[in-house]
Amino acid sequence: MQWTYVLIGLFSGVVLPIQAAVNAQLRQCMTSPVLAALISFVVGTLALVAYTGLTRIPWADLRSAVLAPWWAWLGGLFGALYVVTAILVTPRLGAATLVAVTVAGQLVAALVIDHFGWLGLPLQPFSGPRVLGALLLMAGVVLMTRN
Repeated sequence: MQWTYVLIGLFSGVVLPIQAAVNAQLRQCMTSPVLAALISFVVGTLALVAYTGLTRIPWADLRSAVLAPWWAWLGGLFGALYVVTAILVTPRLGAATLVAVTVAGQLVAALVIDHFGWLGLPLQPFSGPRVLGALLLMAGVVLMTRN
């Protein structure tokens, strides 16, 4: 079962640079990166509504969302921030560099979140191998951003 999630994660990783390139292309047709991101989110919302209807996920489950902590509602905001940023950055740095710097930022934030057990995640303190892995990734970012 673990491999299923690894494959889903890999697929998500494959889709992100494609999403960035597609949205950057959409931005060329729009007057604003924010409008391009809005179109992207509207299409995504319609896809999720259709999926919910096709799989018959009960809408009553939405009522339990009010029990979530306040910060659990910020995911869409962070998603919008990422999409707008990717729309702006991709044409200037390219998809590979965008992914490299995005993953580096994710890893640094994830290490800190894990170390302190923030946002409801189990505590996973800094360790030599984890910090070394982050430093190696940062070295990769430096190499990716050189021309």
